[in-house]
Amino acid sequence: MTRVLRRRLTLSDQAEQRYLRVPFDVLPGQTSLEVRIDYDAGAAVVDLGCEAPQGWRGWSGGARTRFAITPDAATPGYLPGAPEPGTWHVVLGLHQLPAEGVDLVVEIDVPAAGPVETEPLAPVRETRRGSTRALPAPGGLTWFAGDFHAHTLHSDGAESIDQLAARAVASGLDFLAVTDHNTTSHHAHLPGVGARHAVSLLPGQEVTTAYGHANAFGDIGWIDFRRPGQAWVDDVAARGGVMSVNHPVERDCAWQFPLERLPAALELWHISWYRDLTDTIPWAVLGMWERDTAAAVTLIGGSDFHRPDGGYTLGMPTTWVCAESTAPDAVLDAVRAGRTAISVGAYPGPDGPVVDPLTSPVLLRPDGSRADDGELLAIGADGAVLCDADGRRRVLDGDRVAVPASWGRGPFHVVDGQRRVLALTA
Repeated sequence: MTRVLRRRLTLSDQAEQRYLRVPFDVLPGQTSLEVRIDYDAGAAVVDLGCEAPQGWRGWSGGARTRFAITPDAATPGYLPGAPEPGTWHVVLGLHQLPAEGVDLVVEIDVPAAGPVETEPLAPVRETRRGSTRALPAPGGLTWFAGDFHAHTLHSDGAESIDQLAARAVASGLDFLAVTDHNTTSHHAHLPGVGARHAVSLLPGQEVTTAYGHANAFGDIGWIDFRRPGQAWVDDVAARGGVMSVNHPVERDCAWQFPLERLPAALELWHISWYRDLTDTIPWAVLGMWERDTAAAVTLIGGSDFHRPDGGYTLGMPTTWVCAESTAPDAVLDAVRAGRTAISVGAYPGPDGPVVDPLTSPVLLRPDGSRADDGELLAIGADGAVLCDADGRRRVLDGDRVAVPASWGRGPFHVVDGQRRVLALTA
């Protein structure tokens, strides 16, 4: 029998409780459940999630209005497993409501009345990866090409995990962090899909709120996005993961949480920088960030890929890590050590941008360190200009130019004649 709940959601509801919990009971022996919501999506945005007596079971945000959970499978974004008896909650995120309010209907079936959605597979293909470029690195380490921000059907992405892995291969990436919003339901699938496509898929989750987004990397369990941002930083560190603040100045999802202790990484180069590669706002953000901490922050990039019709793809930008391997722990160890560099990753093609980590300009530190007595190496940037944090500029003459790191103060970056950023390193 379907349980039906009707409610008018108002701005007063949103002001009182951003995440509204609607309780329902699961009895012993009931092995599945299904939830559906219905409202005027043209007037409001209501996110959808689920919490069980024993913990969080999933989130689909505003991407879905239905989910099902069974013993062996669940709607992408939700954890499978027979529902434990007790009081469950449908969690409604009141993201955007009109001034006059909106009517919402919640329908709950225990057991589930409909099937679990399936995820499509993609053909397995091979292409050369960024690591075959053999960028100079210390003994035992390799520069691997990757992307630290992407979404699938497990949140608001348009592609399955398998399709996303195939896309990473097509972009020449060695690794990809899969960072679906407020869920870890994709984590269990990553090793198998990664092995099928011969690409390392890093477990991640984008902790997402109206006050800012952050990626939590590592198989560290779910991070409760309903808590303050400082709690995210502390929880991720305590569990052995790595956290990055994402797109800190991006439109309506810029970072607004106050922080006393900063995370290890910062997504300085987000796909939004491609709107205008001469934009200097990211440098201003980094300058303020570095004034707030004595510890060096590791710079990473992320395409924030969601769908193939968005005008961009994985590897825009490409983040290089100097690591022992592409195993998730090795990649995260490289991030902790600050062994990263970021490149523009793509060039314009007749049908849109073409990602090619094998030819994209790169600026890196061959010894993998941030020491002042080290060296900067610009590759594939002949005629471009090397810049430091204090405005020093130096024209690069040649396809492979080495410059003492003591020449200036990091972070360093390379721009073309139109002042468009091409590559950067700490």
